[in-house]
Amino acid sequence: MEPVDVRVEVLRPGRTIELVEARLTAGGRTIVIARAWLAQRTDTAAIADSAFPRLPEPSSMPVEDLAVVWPGAFVASLGARRRQAEPGRAVAWLSTDVPLLEGEPVSATAAALGLVDTTNGTTPRLPPDRVAFPNLDLTVHLFREPIGGPVGYDVSVSFGPDGAGLTQAVLHDAEGPFGTSAQTLTLRQR
Repeated sequence: MEPVDVRVEVLRPGRTIELVEARLTAGGRTIVIARAWLAQRTDTAAIADSAFPRLPEPSSMPVEDLAVVWPGAFVASLGARRRQAEPGRAVAWLSTDVPLLEGEPVSATAAALGLVDTTNGTTPRLPPDRVAFPNLDLTVHLFREPIGGPVGYDVSVSFGPDGAGLTQAVLHDAEGPFGTSAQTLTLRQR
């Protein structure tokens, strides 16, 4: 690990909506750009609902060792339960005991977002030794804040005919769906 620099800037200030950007740089090179629209919260509990179906309880799904397919300490730290309907289509629950920032408290939202990038590898359409499919981006939309604990995914992966793909997921916690994610993929046959 090398030292990194984080710069946060308000790109569009506002009383009810603002756009904030964070840039992570290492060695003078920007390696991550994160943008978030921050909106004023209001009480809509009386109309809160979602048409997304709930996932099965984690305990009803088989334990999966994702490290069999994917190398690395991060993947090895994951606890996973997964049910795959077909290549590129699965439901899963993931968790980790490794804190997002060692010795620092983080919100349930930050902890959930720390896991969301794994949706792309949760249900590959083809084995990674046949095709690489790194994501170019990650977009997350939340309609409520997660409560913490394992993060559930209802994941679909699509490969197009010209080197592009898409991973989409509905995100869940123990109370049900809380948002969606999408990742643009670049496909590279091996």
